[in-house]
Amino acid sequence: MPSIKTLSRFLLISLLFSSVAWATIIPPLQYTEKQSETLKEVISRLHSHHYRDQPVDDALSQKFLAKYLETLDPARMFFYAKDVEGFEKNATKFDDYFRKGDLGPGFDIYHTYRQRLVSRLEQIIDLLEDDSVTFRFDQNDSIVIDREEMPWPNTRAEADDLWFKRIKLSLLNLKLAGKTVAEARETVARRYKNQLTRIKQQDGTDVFETMVNALTMLYDPHTNYWSERTSKNFDINMSLSLEGIGAVLQSEDEFTKVVRLVPGGPADKQGQLKAADRVVGVGQGSDGELVDIVGWRLDEVVNMIRSPKNTTVRLEVLPSDAPANGETQIISIRRGKVKLEDQAAKKAVMELGDGDTTYKIGVIHLPAFYIDFQAQNNRDPNYKSSKRDVARLLDELSKENVDGVILDLRNNGGGSLYEATMLTDLFIDQGPVVQIRTPDNRINRHHSSNSKARYRGPLIVLVNRLSASASEIFAGAIQDYQRGLIVGSQSFGKGTVQSVTDLLEGKLKITESKFYRVSGDSTQHRGVIPDISLPVMIDTDEVGESAYENALPWDQIHEVPHARYYNFQAFLPELIADHDKRVKTDPDFNFILDQIAMMAKNKDKKSVSLNEKSRIAEKETLEREAMDIDNKRRIGKHLQPYKTLEEYRSSEVEEQDDEQVAQNQYEIDVDGDTLLIETGNIMVDMIRILSTDAVKQASNF
Repeated sequence: MPSIKTLSRFLLISLLFSSVAWATIIPPLQYTEKQSETLKEVISRLHSHHYRDQPVDDALSQKFLAKYLETLDPARMFFYAKDVEGFEKNATKFDDYFRKGDLGPGFDIYHTYRQRLVSRLEQIIDLLEDDSVTFRFDQNDSIVIDREEMPWPNTRAEADDLWFKRIKLSLLNLKLAGKTVAEARETVARRYKNQLTRIKQQDGTDVFETMVNALTMLYDPHTNYWSERTSKNFDINMSLSLEGIGAVLQSEDEFTKVVRLVPGGPADKQGQLKAADRVVGVGQGSDGELVDIVGWRLDEVVNMIRSPKNTTVRLEVLPSDAPANGETQIISIRRGKVKLEDQAAKKAVMELGDGDTTYKIGVIHLPAFYIDFQAQNNRDPNYKSSKRDVARLLDELSKENVDGVILDLRNNGGGSLYEATMLTDLFIDQGPVVQIRTPDNRINRHHSSNSKARYRGPLIVLVNRLSASASEIFAGAIQDYQRGLIVGSQSFGKGTVQSVTDLLEGKLKITESKFYRVSGDSTQHRGVIPDISLPVMIDTDEVGESAYENALPWDQIHEVPHARYYNFQAFLPELIADHDKRVKTDPDFNFILDQIAMMAKNKDKKSVSLNEKSRIAEKETLEREAMDIDNKRRIGKHLQPYKTLEEYRSSEVEEQDDEQVAQNQYEIDVDGDTLLIETGNIMVDMIRILSTDAVKQASNF
């Protein structure tokens, strides 16, 4: 039974909310006959063309309802338990409705949501603008920051308490960022006014798109419906690469999340925006007002970010390693176009020794698999492509007498499948590279290496969690042929192929086939597992195919005959043992491990305090932990440790400025990239082993 104190609190909050005017009654939105026919067309295409053979039945109907409600109310703060109970009466009927093109029940759910949303927003705005309502930040209350698994509120009082805490959280975050309470109230009220205006401007197309995507996402995360408006606003990958910042975005709950950065794009060069960061505000120019975009449709966010080149956009970003309540940062990015030369492969040479001998290691960084198809079709003899550029760099490195080559595919999100095949051609003799299977189990093995290897020396391919698609095809082929070692972290796991088809209204992007390695292993979901693992500062629970709901599973098909150039398994244990021994005492390597451990600990936080002093103390504690692990690194490198937090904070600002300059230069850092240096050390160990007579005689090169 609730305590007297709890009941009194609910009563107070309910009185505060109920003192505002009744919400505007909004008329329900209507669907069209054309949308009904389009829905039936979507159902038909999913059945006949999607890789996953999934029946449209009662089970799918129940999943649809759960996904639809999650899409509309991910934090479970608008609907009441009684609303959801009413919706569930139709839980097993949506499959029947969809076959008939009946959108009525889905539109009814949306109307309830929209009415609840309008009502709540109007109440919040009135509350924030009522000077008689005060917000105290000296109480020992807190708020649950992840309500995905929490129950919907049963009563108005429960919902009012949740919302009062959410408002307090927003105000406190702004207060901790330097605003006065009055300024914070004005900012939060303006955010909700913007959201209210947008929700009142919605039409039936918005509802239809939301509904259909709740259905298509049950098949896999890359199958999407685009209304005509959405398909005009951004390209297949939702990439802002034409005149924008060069970032691939997606909607996740009420946030706009960065999936990856376009290699060589403005955001990539600027260096601060990262994969899995959440954009919560957008401002134009160096001093334009930051508009809160939490809860906005993705196409609306894209329109705000995309503008003519050489203009500035400011993003308010919640970093990927921060909780949903965390402090944001402002990132200014100058818009521009991504050019092929910005994505071009680059090389460097690093010199490393094993105590007796100094080795020259060539490094090639390939940000994307690119090709200028137009120039190629025009028979331009100098057309740019990743394969041609890497071939030229390999020739240059050979002339510099390098002892081995590291091909760095970290953060390479893919690109041309043709180029991935052609790149493999530089390192292996003739043979298959990738298999592609369609829903009817037909297997295409036409993508093959067709000539003798151009480079036959020691090879390591460096990958991380953001190495995806074509990168995984190349790395998988190199691993299957035992042509080189794969070093780094588990790759993304994007092993599916999509096509876009026109519908009666809008377009459908649908997953139609799947990639498989020559070993028969899929690259889907699991990605490529490195032979030697390195730590990664990316949260694999947030980034990667396995982070998506309903991602297609990993599986296998038959292996195809292929050569094996080395027997790496025979001496891999020795390489791993040498690696483990070396990094155990490496201050920079252990600094990365300490940072990852700190991120993991903070990620487990389930609630956040609404007490200002507690939050300030928590922030200082985190800063001290960060300073302690940095001091551990500095002492290990015989540098002077930081004595105070103030000294550490000022150094952090200086280091961020230095990192940004380095990112803008977009060069390979052979002196400061800890993981690249360790990969070079692994290469030295491998060269030493490969040079022995026994390994030479066993190899096919």
